[in-house]
Amino acid sequence: MAAAQRDYYEVLGVQKTADAEEIKRAYRRLAMKHHPDRNPGDAEAEKAFKEAAAAYEVLSDAEKRKRYDQFGVEGVRGQGTASHDFNRMNVDDIFSMFNDIFAGGGGGGGFGGGRGGRQRGPARGYDLETEVALTLEEAFTGIDRDVEFTRLDLCEKCTGSGAKAGSKPVKCTTCDGRGQVQQSGMGGMFRMVTACPSCGGRGTVIKEFCDACRGKGRLPKNRKLTVHIPAGISEGQMVRVRGEGEPPAPEESRGGEGIRGDLHVAVRIKPHQFYRREADHLVVELPISCSKASLGGEVDLPTIDGKKATLTVPRGTQFGTMFRMSGQGMPSVRDGKRGDMIVLVKVEVPKKLSAEQERLLREFAKTENETVLPESQGFWRKMKEKFA
Repeated sequence: MAAAQRDYYEVLGVQKTADAEEIKRAYRRLAMKHHPDRNPGDAEAEKAFKEAAAAYEVLSDAEKRKRYDQFGVEGVRGQGTASHDFNRMNVDDIFSMFNDIFAGGGGGGGFGGGRGGRQRGPARGYDLETEVALTLEEAFTGIDRDVEFTRLDLCEKCTGSGAKAGSKPVKCTTCDGRGQVQQSGMGGMFRMVTACPSCGGRGTVIKEFCDACRGKGRLPKNRKLTVHIPAGISEGQMVRVRGEGEPPAPEESRGGEGIRGDLHVAVRIKPHQFYRREADHLVVELPISCSKASLGGEVDLPTIDGKKATLTVPRGTQFGTMFRMSGQGMPSVRDGKRGDMIVLVKVEVPKKLSAEQERLLREFAKTENETVLPESQGFWRKMKEKFA
């Protein structure tokens, strides 16, 4: 029996309400994590890599996504909507399909060196993405946070050439070292220049592979660095660390030329015990008693910076009344200007009363001409008698 098809949203780890940018970011993160170059010989990683590609192909297309949401995976099979069998595809071919996500040289997105795409200027390595989780207080003050990640770095043994020590890549005989070949079509009327199929555009081929990297020129390495998270940063925002991505793959750079990609650190903000953030404002729900809502009074509130703010509650304050305390919110990540603290009043009705409290409330009810339980017949009984 064939294995059940996993839900595409579950594969990418996003909600069904995720927008296009969230879906792209989730796919890019999974593709980098499970890429076979980082997981040599790991069949499960390759399977996860291809599964993510299949999910992204559908969810990144508005029409396919609509059909998938309506009919599931059967809705995107056949009818020209999902023609790729990623399980049978080569990894490099999958990268070339979604080159707009990973291409860094003048293309869309700015996320790493372009496989299969036309290079302009020096080759650029892939960008990487990781994430950090902060408390709201840490987001308020800003913080330096250590991050750890794995990236493909140049093999130290062959310095990225992929060739065995003591040997060097030799000139490609197919393209005579040019990295490009010409192909004719339409009876010789047209000529098309393409990358050399033998050397992949490098102009050289490796005869003896480096025994450390097996000719790949790069190996996965763990990397740890300290990243500064600025004050006022919001959920989902990115901090870019230039040059902490990967170097170009040997087949993408000639003679070792090229620049590293960047590291993008996505910020996650943990839920707070009291505050709910809206832009640079902080919303807090303040429970007060019926007596304070009726008679007025003062309430001390802790602010996000650990200080105390006093709110004056006027007489007759109603449930849901909103007060604004200027300059007590989060700082703007652009100019440092603080938002406001918005206090939403919730009038609490006590569930239990002492004998004295009940006596006083009954006396108060008499002044309002209110009949209260247990003396009251009840609202619905009165309604029934009225319409009988």
